[in-house]
Amino acid sequence: METLITLLPLILMFGLMYLFLIRPQQKRQKKIVEMQSSLAKGDKVVTIGGLHAIIDAIDEGQVILKCGDGNRQTYDRNAVREVVEKQQGVM
Repeated sequence: METLITLLPLILMFGLMYLFLIRPQQKRQKKIVEMQSSLAKGDKVVTIGGLHAIIDAIDEGQVILKCGDGNRQTYDRNAVREVVEKQQGVM
């Protein structure tokens, strides 16, 4: 019985760490993976470096982004931080 009482705070601490740290991080990572897998040509995106561009083409692991001046640059799909606006006509 004493062993259980001494282990209870440790078990409680790991449970709280899971609830407040690990689980939310897993949810954020899942959303990021879903966003990066649903990228489509014409989406307006922002990269992790702050580049605002439109997706011109998509490969398995890369996207070709068209900048405001018409310049095209190739980035890893993981470099896309967020989709600002989905292309028109896609729900």
